[in-house]
Amino acid sequence: MFKKINIFIIWAALGLILSTPVAADRTVEDFQVWGNVTALGNFGSLNPNNPDLKKFRWWMEGQGRFGNDATQFTQSLIRPGLGYALTDKIVVWAGYAWAPTAEPLAAKPFNEHRIWQQVTWADSFSFGRLSARSRFEQRFFDHNAPNPGDDDVAHRFRQLVKLAVPVPSIDPNLSFIVQSELFIAMNTVDNPGFISRGYDQNRAFVGLGYKVNQYATVELGYMNQFINRPHNTRPDQMMHNFVANLFLNF
Repeated sequence: MFKKINIFIIWAALGLILSTPVAADRTVEDFQVWGNVTALGNFGSLNPNNPDLKKFRWWMEGQGRFGNDATQFTQSLIRPGLGYALTDKIVVWAGYAWAPTAEPLAAKPFNEHRIWQQVTWADSFSFGRLSARSRFEQRFFDHNAPNPGDDDVAHRFRQLVKLAVPVPSIDPNLSFIVQSELFIAMNTVDNPGFISRGYDQNRAFVGLGYKVNQYATVELGYMNQFINRPHNTRPDQMMHNFVANLFLNF
Protein backbone atom coordinates (compact mmCIF):
# COMPACT_ATOMS: atom_id res chain seq x y z
CA MET A 1 0.00 0.00 0.00
CA PHE A 2 2.78 2.48 0.90
CA LYS A 3 4.56 1.74 -2.37
CA LYS A 4 1.37 2.54 -4.28
CA ILE A 5 0.92 5.80 -2.38
CA ASN A 6 4.53 6.83 -3.03
CA ILE A 7 4.20 6.15 -6.76
CA PHE A 8 1.03 8.23 -6.91
CA ILE A 9 2.65 11.12 -5.07
CA ILE A 10 5.59 11.14 -7.49
CA TRP A 11 3.40 11.23 -10.59
CA ALA A 12 0.97 13.76 -9.16
CA ALA A 13 3.83 16.05 -8.15
CA LEU A 14 5.40 15.73 -11.61
CA GLY A 15 2.15 16.67 -13.31
CA LEU A 16 1.56 19.65 -11.06
CA ILE A 17 5.12 20.89 -11.53
CA LEU A 18 4.92 20.67 -15.32
CA SER A 19 1.52 22.37 -15.40
CA THR A 20 2.56 25.31 -13.19
CA PRO A 21 2.57 28.56 -15.20
CA VAL A 22 5.80 30.52 -15.39
CA ALA A 23 4.07 33.88 -15.37
CA ALA A 24 0.99 33.54 -13.23
CA ASP A 25 0.10 37.22 -13.64
CA ARG A 26 -0.46 36.66 -17.38
CA THR A 27 -2.52 33.50 -17.01
CA VAL A 28 -6.23 33.41 -17.81
CA GLU A 29 -8.22 30.59 -16.21
CA ASP A 30 -11.33 28.78 -17.41
CA PHE A 31 -13.54 25.84 -16.44
CA GLN A 32 -14.27 23.35 -19.22
CA VAL A 33 -16.11 20.06 -19.70
CA TRP A 34 -14.57 17.42 -21.97
CA GLY A 35 -16.19 14.24 -23.25
CA ASN A 36 -14.30 11.50 -25.06
CA VAL A 37 -15.18 8.16 -26.66
CA THR A 38 -12.26 6.06 -27.92
CA ALA A 39 -12.75 2.64 -29.52
CA LEU A 40 -9.94 0.21 -30.35
CA GLY A 41 -10.05 -3.13 -32.09
CA ASN A 42 -8.32 -5.53 -34.47
CA PHE A 43 -9.13 -7.15 -37.80
CA GLY A 44 -9.02 -10.74 -36.56
CA SER A 45 -12.75 -11.18 -37.08
CA LEU A 46 -12.28 -10.86 -40.86
CA ASN A 47 -10.65 -14.29 -40.94
CA PRO A 48 -10.45 -16.20 -37.64
CA ASN A 49 -8.15 -18.74 -39.31
CA ASN A 50 -5.48 -16.09 -39.86
CA PRO A 51 -4.02 -15.09 -36.47
CA ASP A 52 -1.80 -12.43 -38.07
CA LEU A 53 -4.86 -10.28 -38.74
CA LYS A 54 -5.13 -9.65 -35.00
CA LYS A 55 -1.87 -7.71 -35.21
CA PHE A 56 -3.55 -5.11 -37.42
CA ARG A 57 -5.47 -2.61 -35.31
CA TRP A 58 -7.96 0.22 -35.79
CA TRP A 59 -8.54 3.35 -33.70
CA MET A 60 -11.57 5.64 -33.70
CA GLU A 61 -11.86 8.60 -31.34
CA GLY A 62 -14.37 11.41 -30.90
CA GLN A 63 -14.21 14.30 -28.45
CA GLY A 64 -16.29 17.34 -27.53
CA ARG A 65 -14.93 20.19 -25.41
CA PHE A 66 -16.94 23.08 -23.97
CA GLY A 67 -15.30 26.19 -22.52
CA ASN A 68 -16.00 29.68 -21.16
CA ASP A 69 -17.23 28.02 -17.97
CA ALA A 70 -18.68 25.18 -20.06
CA THR A 71 -21.20 27.49 -21.74
CA GLN A 72 -20.10 27.17 -25.39
CA PHE A 73 -18.47 24.85 -27.89
CA THR A 74 -14.68 25.17 -27.80
CA GLN A 75 -13.20 22.25 -29.73
CA SER A 76 -14.03 18.83 -31.12
CA LEU A 77 -11.80 16.03 -32.36
CA ILE A 78 -12.41 13.23 -34.83
CA ARG A 79 -9.35 10.97 -34.85
CA PRO A 80 -9.27 7.70 -36.88
CA GLY A 81 -6.14 5.60 -37.21
CA LEU A 82 -4.61 2.24 -38.09
CA GLY A 83 -1.98 0.31 -36.17
CA TYR A 84 0.21 -2.76 -36.08
CA ALA A 85 1.10 -4.69 -32.93
CA LEU A 86 4.85 -5.33 -32.76
CA THR A 87 4.38 -7.28 -29.52
CA ASP A 88 1.55 -7.82 -27.06
CA LYS A 89 2.68 -4.60 -25.32
CA ILE A 90 3.82 -2.29 -28.16
CA VAL A 91 1.69 -0.97 -31.04
CA VAL A 92 2.69 1.52 -33.76
CA TRP A 93 -0.03 3.76 -35.20
CA ALA A 94 -0.71 6.38 -37.87
CA GLY A 95 -3.81 8.39 -38.65
CA TYR A 96 -5.64 11.65 -39.27
CA ALA A 97 -7.43 14.13 -37.00
CA TRP A 98 -9.87 16.97 -37.61
CA ALA A 99 -10.10 19.61 -34.87
CA PRO A 100 -12.50 22.54 -35.37
CA THR A 101 -11.52 25.09 -32.70
CA ALA A 102 -13.19 28.19 -31.22
CA GLU A 103 -12.98 30.48 -28.18
CA PRO A 104 -11.40 30.54 -25.66
CA LEU A 105 -8.66 28.36 -27.23
CA ALA A 106 -8.65 30.53 -30.35
CA ALA A 107 -9.13 34.26 -30.89
CA LYS A 108 -11.43 33.35 -33.79
CA PRO A 109 -12.76 29.97 -35.04
CA PHE A 110 -10.67 27.86 -37.40
CA ASN A 111 -10.25 24.27 -38.57
CA GLU A 112 -7.14 22.24 -37.88
CA HIS A 113 -6.17 19.06 -39.72
CA ARG A 114 -3.52 16.73 -38.35
CA ILE A 115 -1.51 13.77 -39.57
CA TRP A 116 -0.24 11.78 -36.60
CA GLN A 117 2.07 8.88 -35.80
CA GLN A 118 2.45 7.26 -32.40
CA VAL A 119 3.81 4.34 -30.41
CA THR A 120 1.83 2.97 -27.47
CA TRP A 121 3.13 0.73 -24.71
CA ALA A 122 1.31 -0.85 -21.76
CA ASP A 123 2.18 -3.45 -19.14
CA SER A 124 0.83 -4.65 -15.80
CA PHE A 125 2.87 -4.69 -12.59
CA SER A 126 2.21 -5.56 -8.96
CA PHE A 127 1.31 -1.92 -8.23
CA GLY A 128 -0.99 -1.44 -11.24
CA ARG A 129 -1.03 -0.88 -14.98
CA LEU A 130 1.49 1.53 -16.50
CA SER A 131 1.14 2.84 -20.04
CA ALA A 132 2.84 5.40 -22.27
CA ARG A 133 2.11 7.04 -25.60
CA SER A 134 4.61 8.95 -27.78
CA ARG A 135 2.89 10.91 -30.55
CA PHE A 136 4.12 13.12 -33.40
CA GLU A 137 1.69 15.49 -35.13
CA GLN A 138 1.85 17.53 -38.32
CA ARG A 139 -0.72 20.30 -37.96
CA PHE A 140 -2.35 22.18 -40.87
CA PHE A 141 -4.63 25.21 -40.44
CA ASP A 142 -7.33 26.59 -42.73
CA HIS A 143 -7.62 30.18 -44.01
CA ASN A 144 -9.56 31.30 -40.93
CA ALA A 145 -6.61 30.59 -38.67
CA PRO A 146 -4.19 33.39 -37.72
CA ASN A 147 -2.02 33.91 -40.81
CA PRO A 148 0.75 31.34 -40.26
CA GLY A 149 3.10 32.78 -42.89
CA ASP A 150 5.28 30.72 -45.22
CA ASP A 151 5.93 27.82 -42.85
CA ASP A 152 2.32 26.87 -42.17
CA VAL A 153 2.89 23.28 -40.97
CA ALA A 154 3.38 23.00 -37.22
CA HIS A 155 5.18 19.92 -35.90
CA ARG A 156 4.46 18.80 -32.34
CA PHE A 157 5.59 16.00 -30.04
CA ARG A 158 3.42 14.68 -27.20
CA GLN A 159 4.44 12.31 -24.42
CA LEU A 160 1.80 10.76 -22.16
CA VAL A 161 2.43 8.57 -19.12
CA LYS A 162 -0.49 6.97 -17.26
CA LEU A 163 -0.75 4.86 -14.12
CA ALA A 164 -3.89 2.94 -13.09
CA VAL A 165 -3.76 1.56 -9.53
CA PRO A 166 -6.53 -0.94 -8.63
CA VAL A 167 -8.41 -0.40 -5.38
CA PRO A 168 -9.93 -3.86 -4.75
CA SER A 169 -10.69 -2.92 -1.14
CA ILE A 170 -13.47 -0.71 -2.52
CA ASP A 171 -14.41 -2.53 -5.75
CA PRO A 172 -12.47 -5.07 -7.86
CA ASN A 173 -13.31 -3.11 -11.03
CA LEU A 174 -12.27 0.30 -9.66
CA SER A 175 -8.89 1.98 -10.30
CA PHE A 176 -7.26 5.23 -9.28
CA ILE A 177 -5.90 7.03 -12.35
CA VAL A 178 -3.08 9.56 -12.58
CA GLN A 179 -1.49 10.73 -15.82
CA SER A 180 0.51 13.56 -17.34
CA GLU A 181 0.94 14.54 -20.99
CA LEU A 182 3.67 16.97 -22.08
CA PHE A 183 3.43 18.84 -25.42
CA ILE A 184 6.51 20.19 -27.22
CA ALA A 185 6.30 22.39 -30.34
CA MET A 186 9.07 21.26 -32.67
CA ASN A 187 9.13 24.40 -34.82
CA THR A 188 8.08 28.04 -34.85
CA VAL A 189 5.37 28.92 -37.33
CA ASP A 190 6.46 32.08 -39.16
CA ASN A 191 3.71 34.36 -37.91
CA PRO A 192 5.15 35.67 -34.60
CA GLY A 193 3.25 34.43 -31.59
CA PHE A 194 1.05 31.88 -33.37
CA ILE A 195 3.19 28.85 -32.43
CA SER A 196 6.60 29.11 -30.76
CA ARG A 197 9.14 26.33 -30.64
CA GLY A 198 9.53 24.72 -27.21
CA TYR A 199 7.24 23.91 -24.30
CA ASP A 200 3.65 24.12 -25.55
CA GLN A 201 1.41 22.75 -22.80
CA ASN A 202 0.88 20.08 -20.17
CA ARG A 203 -2.20 18.15 -19.10
CA ALA A 204 -2.22 16.56 -15.64
CA PHE A 205 -5.17 14.27 -14.84
CA VAL A 206 -6.35 12.63 -11.62
CA GLY A 207 -9.50 10.51 -11.48
CA LEU A 208 -11.21 7.16 -11.15
CA GLY A 209 -11.66 4.38 -13.69
CA TYR A 210 -14.31 1.67 -13.62
CA LYS A 211 -14.25 -1.46 -15.78
CA VAL A 212 -17.88 -1.94 -16.80
CA ASN A 213 -17.23 -5.22 -18.64
CA GLN A 214 -14.56 -6.85 -20.81
CA TYR A 215 -15.11 -4.24 -23.52
CA ALA A 216 -15.82 -0.93 -21.75
CA THR A 217 -14.06 1.23 -19.16
CA VAL A 218 -15.27 4.61 -17.88
CA GLU A 219 -12.95 7.26 -16.43
CA LEU A 220 -14.02 10.45 -14.65
CA GLY A 221 -11.76 13.07 -13.15
CA TYR A 222 -10.09 16.47 -13.07
CA MET A 223 -7.55 17.69 -15.59
CA ASN A 224 -5.31 20.71 -15.10
CA GLN A 225 -4.27 22.03 -18.51
CA PHE A 226 -1.68 24.80 -18.86
CA ILE A 227 -1.06 26.36 -22.30
CA ASN A 228 2.18 28.29 -22.72
CA ARG A 229 2.24 31.33 -25.06
CA PRO A 230 5.69 32.89 -24.62
CA HIS A 231 5.64 35.19 -27.69
CA ASN A 232 1.91 35.71 -28.14
CA THR A 233 -0.10 38.83 -27.38
CA ARG A 234 -2.71 36.50 -25.89
CA PRO A 235 -2.01 35.43 -22.29
CA ASP A 236 -1.14 31.94 -21.10
CA GLN A 237 -4.16 29.83 -20.23
CA MET A 238 -4.92 27.41 -17.41
CA MET A 239 -7.98 25.20 -17.83
CA HIS A 240 -9.71 23.36 -15.02
CA ASN A 241 -11.42 20.53 -16.89
CA PHE A 242 -13.98 17.97 -15.82
CA VAL A 243 -13.22 14.99 -18.06
CA ALA A 244 -15.44 12.00 -18.85
CA ASN A 245 -13.88 9.21 -20.94
CA LEU A 246 -15.38 6.03 -22.36
CA PHE A 247 -12.82 3.51 -23.64
CA LEU A 248 -14.01 0.59 -25.76
CA ASN A 249 -11.70 -2.30 -26.61
CA PHE A 250 -12.93 -4.96 -29.04
